[in-house]
Amino acid sequence: MTEQWQQDIESWVRNGQLLQATLSSPRGGGETTAPRTIVRPVKLKEGLRYQFESHFANKVLHHNLDEDETIARLLEIVGPLYRQGLLKTPDTDVQLLFSKKGKATVRKAAVSGREKSAPQEHNRKKQRILEEGKPAPFLVELGIMTEDGRVHAKKQDKYRQINRFLEMVTDVLDALPRDRQLKIVDFGCGKSYLTFALYHLLAVEQGRDISVIGLDLKKDVIAFCSGLAEKLGYDKLQFLVGDIAEYEDLEAADMVVTLHACDTATDAALAKAVGWGASVIMSVPCCQHELFRQVENDVMAPLLSQGLLKERFAALATDAVRGNLLEVLGYRVNMLEFVDPEHTPKNLLIRAVAAPHKELSLAKWKQYESFRDFLHLSPALERMLSDRWPGSE
Repeated sequence: MTEQWQQDIESWVRNGQLLQATLSSPRGGGETTAPRTIVRPVKLKEGLRYQFESHFANKVLHHNLDEDETIARLLEIVGPLYRQGLLKTPDTDVQLLFSKKGKATVRKAAVSGREKSAPQEHNRKKQRILEEGKPAPFLVELGIMTEDGRVHAKKQDKYRQINRFLEMVTDVLDALPRDRQLKIVDFGCGKSYLTFALYHLLAVEQGRDISVIGLDLKKDVIAFCSGLAEKLGYDKLQFLVGDIAEYEDLEAADMVVTLHACDTATDAALAKAVGWGASVIMSVPCCQHELFRQVENDVMAPLLSQGLLKERFAALATDAVRGNLLEVLGYRVNMLEFVDPEHTPKNLLIRAVAAPHKELSLAKWKQYESFRDFLHLSPALERMLSDRWPGSE
């Protein structure tokens, strides 16, 4: 029996309404099925054709099919070969999600003005990676969006935070390998808004082959996240109960995310990331207590004698130490504002990207030593990576 979404696909192709189809999350992960296939209409000498653009790890293949062939091919691969599809028509975005048993979940979002130039007011509106009005299944399930893609008023801050995070990730995607599966670890994932957002961006929107592990100490949170990942069909997103410092189940990772890991738990996550040779590190520190107890300098007594000022300075010094040590190890480091400071004072994100041929920087090490000794510090990250510093051989 033909389902409604199958009838819709045939109708859109017949009537020239299919503007684009992006198919991702292939079943089985075999080498014969591209991780992502994009379908779009093209004008050739023979007339209108639909181009199937198949993206493999190291090549892109193109096949131009006529109307009948396109319908047959789409119905042959949407569902049986690909578990996710995003289809665009002049007035509708349709997202198709398929369970392991092949059952389809269909989400539709109306759009307007797609074939016309956008009105001036719309042009001034900030363009976000996850657009309002275009429902993302994980945002719907997490209570941030309604079924039609409207962001709940009380969730606007979280929505902006998620988009800000994805913007910062998008800026460094070129640093991640494309010729194999990406391994990503999220330490202290919590309810995993950003973990799901990262999976959606890379696996659903971009069709990349990724494996994501979310780690947290709270069993109930992990159970919730695991259930949601299964419901969404995110079969390469895994959640585990575990401690950052004790996690030893991986030998390598391409990207490590750690958000609001308290005090030296952030250092433990950074040390793990360095040990795994991570190309990208995204870290939002929290509750920096360690250096507050250590920092000491007579010249800075007017500042350090005031508890509140000392606390703020120690937090800044902690992150300066972390950034400097990562630079010693060959990372390019940026300190970024993660969310608007009116919502939380803990809004700094450390983004570190490995240089193509990263090497120890003696100049950065000397800079770090001067800073460390000036404040009489013994930072956790330096101790955790004691065998990596210049002169440690």
